[in-house]
Amino acid sequence: MCESCGCGETNPHLHEHGQGHGHDHAHGHDHDHGHVIPVRSSALALNQRLADQNRGWFRAKGWTVYNLLSSPGSGKTALLERTLAAVPGSAALVGDLQTERDADRLRASGAPAVQITTGETCHLDAHMVAHALDKLPADGIRRLFIENVGNLVCPASFDLGEKVRVVLLSVTEGEDKPLKYPVIFREADLVLVTKTDLAAAVGFDRDAALANIRQVAPRAAILEVSAKTGAGLDAWYRWLDVPIP
Repeated sequence: MCESCGCGETNPHLHEHGQGHGHDHAHGHDHDHGHVIPVRSSALALNQRLADQNRGWFRAKGWTVYNLLSSPGSGKTALLERTLAAVPGSAALVGDLQTERDADRLRASGAPAVQITTGETCHLDAHMVAHALDKLPADGIRRLFIENVGNLVCPASFDLGEKVRVVLLSVTEGEDKPLKYPVIFREADLVLVTKTDLAAAVGFDRDAALANIRQVAPRAAILEVSAKTGAGLDAWYRWLDVPIP
């Protein structure tokens, strides 16, 4: 297990919830413990069972659930600020290691938002999501947006029970992120290229970026947006199948 990223079996947050977490990806460490692979497999299997339970609960409630994944600073919170204000019946869960800053920002939209503070853990898992659901209103929600912890590695392995995976790629990150972190992009239903208002300033090569996304995520839809200027948000709302505000 990798302890340096906060996902190791010694992580106190994991013991608090009565479960451990593993990864199906390699961290490049030299581990010589015979229990590593069984622990990983068991942790992911447990998470999958809990994710399936979440999925059944969401289905019974009639919610559509979106898992938003990206590196830190890609614009997830800014996008959700605009989205929650524009889309009736929406709510959010927000994952961060510390503070409620992002949830506070999202509550200003008027929509319910619950912060999940993970401590040292670099991803959300199905168990954390299940516990946070108790803090959301019982009625009035039709769409739930889960803003995962900013990380392009660990969150890819953990199903939360969502129906849709959305991966954000900011123009400030460069065009080769999909090639460097293919697993998280490969599982995306939608890739959002964000902060397009900065593309010229940072010398973003749009054609190269789109080609790289299509190479690793050929089934994913691709949209280009700017939460700051509003460019592309109409297409995002149409993709969500909601009336354009």
